[in-house]
Amino acid sequence: MKHQLCRIDDIPETGTLLVPFFGREVHVYKVQGRIRAAANTCLHFGGPLECRDGRLVCQWHGASFDPASGDRLKGPAPKGSRLMFLSTRVDGDVLNYVWGE
Repeated sequence: MKHQLCRIDDIPETGTLLVPFFGREVHVYKVQGRIRAAANTCLHFGGPLECRDGRLVCQWHGASFDPASGDRLKGPAPKGSRLMFLSTRVDGDVLNYVWGE
């Protein structure tokens, strides 16, 4: 099964594209030559994230995460926590969320 997230051409070279995902939101972005899709949820209190200075940063309390690895860099999110990445696949000119394949 798969679910279309966005068109590849819509993903910015810098920053993120915020796309709807089953009633939630996902940041889609390019980092180190790879397309990533991360849930728009901080692992501290579930606050929304924003792309700032090359990191994903919680708008509520300032926890920051590395966009490539998802690792917590600083802030109140628990040490060792990581962003929640979606399983994706590029199909032609579209990025899909994929599961059960």
